[in-house]
Amino acid sequence: MEKIWLKQYTEGVPHELDLDPAESLLDLFGSACRRFPDRIAYSNLGASLTYAELDDLTKRFAAWLQTEGRLSRGDRIAIMMPNLLQYPVALFGALRAGLVIVNVNPLYTPRELEYQLIDSGARAIVIASTSAATLADVIGETAVDRVIVTDIGDLLPFPRRQIVNFAVRYIKRRVPAWRIAGAVGFRQVLETAPDGFSEERMTGADLAVLQYTGGTTGRAKGAMLHHRNLVANVRQLNAWFAAGIEEGRELIVTALPLYHVYALMCNCLCYLSHGGHNLLITDPRDTAAFVREMKKYPFTAITGVNTLYQSLVNYPDFAGVDFSHLKIVSAGGMAVLDDTARQWFDVTGMVITEGYGLSETSPVITSNPMGLTEFRGSIGLPLPSTDVSLRDESGSEMPIGEAGELCVRGPQVMSGYWNNREATAAVMTDDGFFRTGDIAVVDEQGYFRIVDRKKDMIIVSGFNVYPNEVENVVTMHPDVHEAACIGVRDERGREVVKIFVVLRPGAVVDVDTIRAFCRERLAAYKVPKLVEFRATLPKSAVGKILRRELRDAES
Repeated sequence: MEKIWLKQYTEGVPHELDLDPAESLLDLFGSACRRFPDRIAYSNLGASLTYAELDDLTKRFAAWLQTEGRLSRGDRIAIMMPNLLQYPVALFGALRAGLVIVNVNPLYTPRELEYQLIDSGARAIVIASTSAATLADVIGETAVDRVIVTDIGDLLPFPRRQIVNFAVRYIKRRVPAWRIAGAVGFRQVLETAPDGFSEERMTGADLAVLQYTGGTTGRAKGAMLHHRNLVANVRQLNAWFAAGIEEGRELIVTALPLYHVYALMCNCLCYLSHGGHNLLITDPRDTAAFVREMKKYPFTAITGVNTLYQSLVNYPDFAGVDFSHLKIVSAGGMAVLDDTARQWFDVTGMVITEGYGLSETSPVITSNPMGLTEFRGSIGLPLPSTDVSLRDESGSEMPIGEAGELCVRGPQVMSGYWNNREATAAVMTDDGFFRTGDIAVVDEQGYFRIVDRKKDMIIVSGFNVYPNEVENVVTMHPDVHEAACIGVRDERGREVVKIFVVLRPGAVVDVDTIRAFCRERLAAYKVPKLVEFRATLPKSAVGKILRRELRDAES
């Protein structure tokens, strides 16, 4: 389609980027370490690593992987831990050894972990001790023969390391008993690694990451992200947000997990590329501790999802945080609700810059520009060097204002799914566009808005109902904390709208009140016929509400 969105680009943002297809993540990493050796790269739990220290630790980690670990270029290594200083050491150390990263959610069940390890063919894993018992249950069914286990505080200085590890293991009891033959400790790896290693010369054509999809619409698949895909998205985002970036001076709050592609790209890789400082939050669900950390640092950026921002604005002490240095507030992963955006602005004075992406696209496809004075409720404009097309079931392109499946083509798009040609073919068009499975519309200015997941769309008496719209309306009610909408079958087999509602503490609201509130704001066929109140809603590790689990429970 015609790139009508280019007219809305911020001055100075290029329409196309001159990308070097040979450039790798190791080029970005090496450049940052050389230019900013004394700059802090990562902070976590009261400790920090400079770029020079990160350079040294990753060399040691890579050396051990190549020698003691006997791992070779192209071997897959899983990383299964929350946000800790150990994560970037393992990530960049493994990449320097020529390995392929398999990011794993540390909250996975044995079944989920077993599937991902078998599917990826991972030979090694770096895992937090809090998840080691899960691995012990399934390792015998996998190809994993190198296990590196880290305690939470392993890279903290003495005596804080011992205090944190003791508290996690014996006071909070978060380390279930486990036994894995041959497992070695993270600190042991760093302390016993040989002095030298053979740094692999990776190019853009080499596979860097197998980023497994969240599985919210089916069994997880490994999106193959090559170095060129990830470098391209770094370059795209840095160009897009150039007005808010000063090299060697930025500090971003990283509360979303680094094993998720959103934080991996927007926090870990982008901010590393220009000497940024990542403040790693290990447990963002502990809002009190999270806010205390934010008060200690003059942060300039933060990324999050709607539920994260909502939890912060609901916390009474959040208003006491210093927002005077804040320049970028980015959101993705799920739709930001109007009410959340309004509350965030009221407290911080900052507009949430919403974007959109997927694991398969490294991940960012679109973003709103910086400098907005109000929340738009759109996913913004396509990034430089990105083509977007809205298409119907037959593949025909939809006109402005008409909904269609969002399809994308660009240097950040994956090459396909790992060992799954059939799934790859199903999502790629003949002219090279990736089918996202999301339904979107575009306005006359070129701003896109997600209507909903193709699979989530509800058809009521021939009319399309998009759950995002219903959820947005329901959460406007002052007593509603969050909501999730799905389609279910009634006694006649017809699809009807059902809403799951979580109320704010102390609120007393009945079904009739919710439906009456919706009737004032929605067409009759969109009003939920069924309302169910719940204490919580099922969510992914990054706080994304899992409609699939709600649908499965109803079937």
